[in-house]
Amino acid sequence: MKMYFRRLSAMAVGQVAAFLAFLPMEAQVSLYVSPAGSADGNGSMDAPYRCIEDAQAAARNVPAAEVTIWLRGGSYQLEHPLVFTAEDTGGERKMLCIRSYPGEQAVLTSGVPLSLRWETHKGGVVKARVHQRVMMDMLLVNGELRPMARYPNYDSAAVRLNGVAADAADPKRVKRWKHFEGGYLHAMHGHDWGDFHYRITGKDSKGELILEGGWQNNRPSRPHPQNRMVENILEELDAPGEWYYDSGKGCLYYYPLPGEKVEQLRFETPQLKHLVEFRGCEERPVRNITLQGLKFTQTVRTFMEEYEPLLRSDWRIYRGGAVLLEGTEGCRIADCDFRLLGGNAVFFSGYHRNSSVSGCLFEQIGASAVCMVGKPEAVRSPSFSYGSNAEPDEMDFTPGPKTEEYPSRCVVSDNLIHHIGLFEKQVAGVELSMCSHILVSHNTIYDVPRAGINVSEGTWGGHRIVYNDVFNTVLETGDHGAFNSWGRDRFWSSSNKRIRQLLQARPDLVLADAGSCTTLACNRFRCDRGWDIDLDDGSSNYHIYNNLCLNGGIKLREGFYRVVENNIMVNNTFHPHVWFPRSGDVFVRNLVMSLYRPIGISHWGAEVDYNVFADSTAYRAARGGGTDEHSVVYVPEFVNPEEGDFRLANVEELASLCGFKNFGMDDFGVTSPRLKALAARPPMPLPAVCTEGNGTRVWEWSGLRLKTLDTLGERSATGMDSERGVYVVSVHAMGSPLRDFIRPNDVILRLSGKPVNRLEDLQEIVQAADWTKPQEVTVFREQREQSKAIPAGTLRKP
Repeated sequence: MKMYFRRLSAMAVGQVAAFLAFLPMEAQVSLYVSPAGSADGNGSMDAPYRCIEDAQAAARNVPAAEVTIWLRGGSYQLEHPLVFTAEDTGGERKMLCIRSYPGEQAVLTSGVPLSLRWETHKGGVVKARVHQRVMMDMLLVNGELRPMARYPNYDSAAVRLNGVAADAADPKRVKRWKHFEGGYLHAMHGHDWGDFHYRITGKDSKGELILEGGWQNNRPSRPHPQNRMVENILEELDAPGEWYYDSGKGCLYYYPLPGEKVEQLRFETPQLKHLVEFRGCEERPVRNITLQGLKFTQTVRTFMEEYEPLLRSDWRIYRGGAVLLEGTEGCRIADCDFRLLGGNAVFFSGYHRNSSVSGCLFEQIGASAVCMVGKPEAVRSPSFSYGSNAEPDEMDFTPGPKTEEYPSRCVVSDNLIHHIGLFEKQVAGVELSMCSHILVSHNTIYDVPRAGINVSEGTWGGHRIVYNDVFNTVLETGDHGAFNSWGRDRFWSSSNKRIRQLLQARPDLVLADAGSCTTLACNRFRCDRGWDIDLDDGSSNYHIYNNLCLNGGIKLREGFYRVVENNIMVNNTFHPHVWFPRSGDVFVRNLVMSLYRPIGISHWGAEVDYNVFADSTAYRAARGGGTDEHSVVYVPEFVNPEEGDFRLANVEELASLCGFKNFGMDDFGVTSPRLKALAARPPMPLPAVCTEGNGTRVWEWSGLRLKTLDTLGERSATGMDSERGVYVVSVHAMGSPLRDFIRPNDVILRLSGKPVNRLEDLQEIVQAADWTKPQEVTVFREQREQSKAIPAGTLRKP
């Protein structure tokens, strides 16, 4: 049954509501909206509403039924967020869907087109008056983001912040600036654990900048002395594509790209932080609303908004997004596109049950893609800084949450997430904090500055993180992983002595927050600048199995009751850090390809045994350390590693010896045809096996594992013209000073101006080099030679 509504006077609303009350409960109602609709449209196909709010108001008068608001293709420019409340669905049976009309795409945006008349300024720069009353935080030209005037200039190939310089805020440089109020200083954390942002408000008598900000990271430090940049400074407008807005004069300056004719370009600037908001609560939730097939774009940057700590994780976060959901049940975001957003894309805040995000594309996102974040009020005895703890005599020992103000039984599935963290670096493709039993499955996540998937603490576990494909992670930060978790719950302390004391007194407290086991299974992870799986600082109660780790291995720091079994660690190994007595940890039936990397280990948990070592030296070292009594040495023969099939041939023999079993290699990542056609896949490593008598020699230097490139497979994987150079097998996650310059799968061809044809050449050059001076290394990467300058003092002479 279809019904169409005319606009109603306030007097008529009651009459229509009374009529609609007699509709059958299974009624299906369709309303139509079009950017070309007229002001007196009635919501029919032939006379659609012009505004989404008109259809929303009409839908509220429909009794329990299935209501679909069809948005015809085109752009819907929002002057304020579209807000849904409990009134939009009423009873539990009513369903409301807002979706694009079949074959068309509706675009929700806060971008305002600018009316500009350009004139010449100087040095290739043009300028125009902006007569509209707009906020100029981001500028899009023909739908593409342009950088603010900045120093150093934008460099898409730079490791951090698209280019950094130690003198970005040096008084000598600042002295040149006349227009600096409203500019920004962006800097990495002192340990590259995230980033800081500051608004420039002035400068003092010494020429030092006066700054406001720096509250974005929960592990405070001074801004990194080298990794910093400034933007929104008129005097730094010196590169094609840059722009600057003088808010006092209302004047926009732009340096066109080569070949651009500014009169023919479309200039837009976003105005809103949020495009859609669901405003409910546990007592009056927003129920059964679906956003489907929509595109969300152009929101402003939020790095200077109010941030809050996510308990004791490294994160602070802005609780908002292009779609902000607060207090929902059974709400869905399906098959939508999120692109060119200044902050978070989708943020679930507080109470949620059985809501989901699926089939969506996230690209060019300023901060995180999907966040599930509960309220601190739901946490018992919460602490908010790294070094703080509730004292035992003041602690609530009751297990589990205190209130229901957190997401639970929600789903993040079949989403393609890439190129996020454009403006903020302490971000994730999927962020879980103060929530429970979240299903994170079949997502493809890559090109992110920090973790692909992050779990901020153990509250309250029960997550299933399965069949995801996560790679090209930790691109701008350090000490992290493709999957990262912290476990800084009630029992955990930055003091190991205090943990031991508390464990002695209250061992039950270990799982008071992480009470349900989190499953990490059947994923493919690759991190070239960290660990593939990084369970940090007390992460507890995990079952980790059937994961393919392509480069960074698995790390477990502190924590309790982790069972790690039947995983494959290509060209890497197991990294146990600081385990406590009776941790209950288990590491069995895993394939490792190099020496274990223990740090601070005097207790080896409940069991470390029945593993498969590709390296006989690594096996003997493990046996000498008191583990792996029943483990075996087996030179792995992978079925087809070039194509990503790392199943083992003759696995039946291994299964009889230690119980290792093959697992599927073709079900990682997104499943919907639309997203599969768009998704990239990780580069596949070439297995480097070093065992007695096989002739392969692997050298470890400054966190790099290296070998002579001497096989046809290595030539094929790297694109080299011949079997020459030194192949980079892996880059160690912890403390490799070369990880900003050399990547896994690189081929080193020259160092210090001298050719490198084999491993022995490199060893001789390294030994003879003067590392107190800058050195140049030339690598073959991405089908071409690239030279990188290694700064003086980066390395010491071996």
